[in-house]
Amino acid sequence: MRENPLTLCKYFAEAMSSKSFFPILAAVCILAGCARSGYVTFTGYAQGGTYSVKADLTGVSVPREEIGATIDSLLTGIDFSLSGYNKSSLLSRYNAGEEIIPDRFFTEVRALSDRYKAETGGAFDVTAAPLFDIWGFGFTADSLPDPERVTAALAACKEEKVLNFNAIAQGYTCDVVAGYLHSLGVKNMLVDIGEIFCEGLNPAGRGWTIGVDNPVDGNDTPGADIKGIWESDGSACGIVTSGNYRKFYVKDGKKYAHTIDPRTGYPVTHGLLSATIVAPTAAEADALATACMVLGPEGARELILSRPELEGYLITGDGTWASDGFAARSR
Repeated sequence: MRENPLTLCKYFAEAMSSKSFFPILAAVCILAGCARSGYVTFTGYAQGGTYSVKADLTGVSVPREEIGATIDSLLTGIDFSLSGYNKSSLLSRYNAGEEIIPDRFFTEVRALSDRYKAETGGAFDVTAAPLFDIWGFGFTADSLPDPERVTAALAACKEEKVLNFNAIAQGYTCDVVAGYLHSLGVKNMLVDIGEIFCEGLNPAGRGWTIGVDNPVDGNDTPGADIKGIWESDGSACGIVTSGNYRKFYVKDGKKYAHTIDPRTGYPVTHGLLSATIVAPTAAEADALATACMVLGPEGARELILSRPELEGYLITGDGTWASDGFAARSR
């Protein structure tokens, strides 16, 4: 504990019904003493939950109201591009078989998704939407399909006619908002839209501090039960946690996790409870955290250690593992 009094401020996106992009990580800003002037917080609703953007506007000439309006405009544009729950979005229209003209957001996310699919050997795959749907974790309420339906869904995935961007959209959105703030000259920021992008210092003049939720059944409120705390060194990065403890169902006494292995068509059965990834962008952290949950403890460690720009924190029933550069402390 630091000697100065601590005030704990939590920024989190609440999971709201089936429209959530499944936020897992709660951002925790620890302030000590008097906060520096210049920091402004923008909040609102986006992607099935709330968002919070904290930025140091020192030296920025654009009015705060205009910045807030632009952030809202970007979030609305992304919703009408990438959301599978917005029936008017480009993604929904594409999935319905309509010819679309992809916008910037759709084009960039599709390209990033193809890249991460290749880099993870198919563990991350937005074309696996038919599998998510038949297992009840996509845009439908189906569950427990028979082997024939799984085989048919795997075949449908290869056609790439139905996509699901849930495992990358929130991280990508953080990067888009951060990019806008960079264009204004902002260097100190925390962008929380269910996933996190942070850079520079918090209002207390320290690196941002992020809490990793304890991945246990019943921990449904981000930030309520923290397992560990990650401390930023001020570098620009995305930090995202993926886990199976909030999205699952039990049928005939068996628990089915929402993480579906796109390579097999079935939910994962390994012991990895959550994976936290720190990467240069929030989109990358988002996608690779999902991939780690598919790969399992050993595969996730191999992926993290194979990429010098990545750091990771894995939680299993047997304990935790952190890469050497993951600056974490116990709660």
